Amino acid sequence: MSKLGNIGARLYRGEVGYDFIGKRKIWYGISILITITAIVGLAVRGLNMGIEFSGGAVFTTPKTSVSSSEAEHKAEAAAEGHQAVVQKLGNGGLRIQISELDTEQSVPVQEALAKDLNVPVKDINTQLVGPSWGEEIANKAWMGLGIFMVLVVIYLAIAFEWRMALAALIALIHDLTITVGVYALVGFEVTPGTVIGLLTILGYSLYDTVVVFDSLKEASRDATKQTRFTYSELANRSINSTLVRSINTTVVALLPVAGLLFVGGGLLGAGMLNDISLALFVGLAAGAYSSIFIATPLVADLKERDPAMKALAKRVRQKRAAAAAKAGGAERPEGAAADAVDEDGPQDADDAEDTAAAGSGMVGQRHQPASRGRGRGRPSGKRR
Repeated sequence: MSKLGNIGARLYRGEVGYDFIGKRKIWYGISILITITAIVGLAVRGLNMGIEFSGGAVFTTPKTSVSSSEAEHKAEAAAEGHQAVVQKLGNGGLRIQISELDTEQSVPVQEALAKDLNVPVKDINTQLVGPSWGEEIANKAWMGLGIFMVLVVIYLAIAFEWRMALAALIALIHDLTITVGVYALVGFEVTPGTVIGLLTILGYSLYDTVVVFDSLKEASRDATKQTRFTYSELANRSINSTLVRSINTTVVALLPVAGLLFVGGGLLGAGMLNDISLALFVGLAAGAYSSIFIATPLVADLKERDPAMKALAKRVRQKRAAAAAKAGGAERPEGAAADAVDEDGPQDADDAEDTAAAGSGMVGQRHQPASRGRGRGRPSGKRR
């Protein structure tokens, strides 16, 4: 842990780093591939909507020795062809969902299930859900999602700028698309718990993004008044300085969610707990990825099109080219030429190291050149 802390401190101080912005086309390609896969899965397989949205009945049985697959066949036979979904509960009972089943049909189905599963009829709990209720939930969820997106864009545009607001919005859509695509590809059932989980991950996804944006805002406050770093390089330094913090917060958030998903859902059985935790787990992982690899690189791309930032990048390149040229001619005759090198040495050394750092994507701590004290106390600069 101490080693990780040292790495985090060095990242924060800019002593080491990784070129996230320079390799942004790779991250864009990966995200586009994942998003297309999610969209294709959603279009081909569709979402497995729960009875809360399609309507139907839920039968909860006490402990029984009948397997889930056998109970599914018996339930579909009792319901005369209606699709049934059976899940084993932690107490040994069964949760049987039969879609598009009304009140009149549910009574004979309950009696048939009690006979087939060899349990008393009164011990089978029956819940009926109408499709209008599910439609109302879906409409309110879409309304809540729309209001959230609008408020997020307005807030980020005021607190930061419109480019960051646009990048954050794209990152949020990216996270939602991946999460919904996972549900479609794997075939998980979509319930009101899933909707709650989807709405919850938006805040988690936005948190890491805002942390990086805040660091970038501070770093680029007077960006045009200096000639050491371009805006993209400042953005890269901001990601590196907050990288360990983003990883730590994501891992800490994922651990309890993983406990709910794999331990709670696996041991206690499926239900609302499982639905919420699955959406949170996928969404948190996608949100951590998008805040580092999508949102900030998008801001850098948009910002570099600004005329002021174009001019800054041009000045930085010119200064580094001049520094590189002077560094290439460092071997000069002794005497007056040596004095010239000594006079400009510290500034040129900084420029050369900045050039090397920008080229490799690694930001290193600058050291004083060895020649800085050469010739001091000797006005002529000649050796005695």
